[in-house]
Amino acid sequence: MCLSSSAMGGGNGMRRCEDFKVEVKRKEVVEAALPLQEHWLPLSNLDLLLPALDVGVFFCYKKQPPTTDDDDDHNLILIFGSMVNILKKSLAQALVSYYLFAGELVTNSAGEPELLCNNRGVDFIEAYADVDLCHIDLHNPDATVEGKLVPNKKSGVLSVQATELRCGGIVVGCKFDHRIADAYSTNMFLVAWAEIARLKATSLVPTLRRSLLNPSRPLRYDPSLDDMYVPVSKLPPPPPPAHTKKEHSSSPEPEPEPDDDDDDDDDLMISRIYYVTAKDIEWIQSQASSSSPSKQQSRRSKLESFSALLWQTIAKSVVSDDDDGNNTNKKCKIGIVVDGRSRLGSSSSSKGGDDRDPMSSYLGNVLSIPFGEAPAKELKTRPLSWAAKAVHGFLESAVTKEHFLGLIDWVEAHRPEPALAKIYCKGTEDGPALVVSSGQRFPVSKVDFGWGKPVFGSYHFPWEGDAGYVMPMPSSHENGDWVVYMHLFKSHLELLEADDQAASIFRPFTSDYLLL
Repeated sequence: MCLSSSAMGGGNGMRRCEDFKVEVKRKEVVEAALPLQEHWLPLSNLDLLLPALDVGVFFCYKKQPPTTDDDDDHNLILIFGSMVNILKKSLAQALVSYYLFAGELVTNSAGEPELLCNNRGVDFIEAYADVDLCHIDLHNPDATVEGKLVPNKKSGVLSVQATELRCGGIVVGCKFDHRIADAYSTNMFLVAWAEIARLKATSLVPTLRRSLLNPSRPLRYDPSLDDMYVPVSKLPPPPPPAHTKKEHSSSPEPEPEPDDDDDDDDDLMISRIYYVTAKDIEWIQSQASSSSPSKQQSRRSKLESFSALLWQTIAKSVVSDDDDGNNTNKKCKIGIVVDGRSRLGSSSSSKGGDDRDPMSSYLGNVLSIPFGEAPAKELKTRPLSWAAKAVHGFLESAVTKEHFLGLIDWVEAHRPEPALAKIYCKGTEDGPALVVSSGQRFPVSKVDFGWGKPVFGSYHFPWEGDAGYVMPMPSSHENGDWVVYMHLFKSHLELLEADDQAASIFRPFTSDYLLL
C-alpha cells in the first residue's frame, strides 16, 4: 500500500522533493501489557462539549550513529526495527495506566458517547517514506504530514505510525480522539510513554476520577454561558461543505470557471507551520502592554499579546484600504482555549498522605473557550495594546473556578442534547473567527524514546469548522522561539504572508531552521 504526496517547490531555503511515497510495511494492534477488567467509563460533562474530532501530533528524529557492524544498510534496518520494538513494548506498558487510549467510544442508551474500556488496543503502523528529513516540507503539512506521517485513525481512540525516512531518521505520528483527551492529557501520555521507553519511572500517574467534575446540586451557572455555548439543535443549518482543502483527491474534480478559481480557493481551509523568534515574541508583548508608568498592571501575557496581533491581522481581511463600505458592520472574533485544571484544583487536593493535587494529573478534557468580538474596522485602526486589553477582558471571566463549575452545571442542564462552543461556528458571513490554543506545555524536548530528542514536533489539527485554529508551541531548540501551527482560510494565510508586519514575524518553517 502506497500513499503519494506532492510538495511544492519554492524558496525560503527549503529543499523540497517534488514527490515522495509512504509505503505501509506492517499493521498490528498493540494492547496493554496487563489484562484489564472490561468496564464502562462515562465521559465527563466537559468531555461532552467536544464534537467527534481527531487530533494529530508528530515528532521528527534525525538519524543516529550506527551501533552495530560496518554494513550501513544492515544498520539502518536494524536501528529502525529496534526503535519500533521499543515503541511497541513501551506503548503496551504505558497503556496499563493510560488504558483509556486502548478503549473505544460507543453510543449509550441516552445517545451520548461513552468509553468502553475493553483493551481493544492501539492500531500501530510501520511505514517507510522515500524522502530525507531535510526535504519534508513542514511548512505545508496538508501535503506532507496529514495521512502520510500522521495516520488516519479508523477505529479506537488512538492510532500510531512509525515511519522510517530514507536518511535514517524516523517520524512518530499519533492521531487521537479529542473527546477522550485534551492536549494536556495527551502530553502527559506522550511523556509517560517516552519515560517508560527509557526505563525511567513515570513522573505522573493519571487520575481518572470523574467525580472531580461532578455537577453541583442544585445546578448553578451564570446565564452568560449561554453566550459562549449552544445546544446543537439551535445551530443554523450548515453551509455547503467547501472549507477544508484536500491536497490529493482520488476522484477528478470539475475545473472551475477561470474567473471564480481564486475566490473558490480563498474559501478553503489549509494548514501551515511558521516559527516566531523569541525576540519577536518579546517585541509583540512590549507593543501590546501599556508603557505608562501609572499602568504597571496592564502588562499583557505573551499569549494575550500574540492573540491580539493575530486578531488585528485577520481583521484586515475584512477591511481593506479601498473598502467600499460593504464590510463596515462585519466583526472579527477570537477565542482563547483555557485549561481549568489549576482553577479547579485549589480545593480538590487529596486528604490522605498524598498532597498532590489530583487535577494536575487528571486525564480528560478540562477546557473552556471564551471569545470576544469587535468591529473589524476598529481592530484595524486601534493600537495593539487596545486589542490586547480586549483579549484580557474576555479572558478574565473564564479563568476562575466558578466559571468551570458553572460550565459543568450548564452541560448537565442541557443533557443529553449535545452542545459546543459558539466560537466553533461563528466564522461565517458576519465576519472571520479563529481559536488560539496555547501549546506552551507541549513537551517536545521530553518525548525522547531513547534515541535522542526530537528535532521537530507539532500538533496537527485540520478541523472542518468555520473558525480557524492556531496553536503556538515551544521550539525544540529550547531558545524561547515558538513553532506556530495554523489552520486558516487560504485568503487569511496569504494576507499573513503579504502583510509587512506579520510577514516579518511569522516566518515559514523550513529545514534550515532545524540545523540538520
